[in-house]
Amino acid sequence: MLVATWILGVIHWGSALVGLFAFVHALFQRSDAYSAADRRTKPIWSLITFGATLALALFWLQDAGFIFWVPAMAAVLVYLVDVRPRLNEVQRGKRNW
Repeated sequence: MLVATWILGVIHWGSALVGLFAFVHALFQRSDAYSAADRRTKPIWSLITFGATLALALFWLQDAGFIFWVPAMAAVLVYLVDVRPRLNEVQRGKRNW
């Protein structure tokens, strides 16, 4: 039981750090890059990633907070997998390897 609690703790705090990374990334991007990437505005994504980071830090996986943790993690992953690459592409240009 102790090992499972430790693993869940690592997942909990690791996900909060991922959310914090997404929030900080959203804050430091240019506002016009969001519209150029055809995504929601900077204030909206900053608010989404902030709220998701807060939920990831406050709610644990093993109790009733799981119902808030899952959508928060989904929001952070959407930002990191969909929005962040498009913002980087708009600001740096498409890379052809």
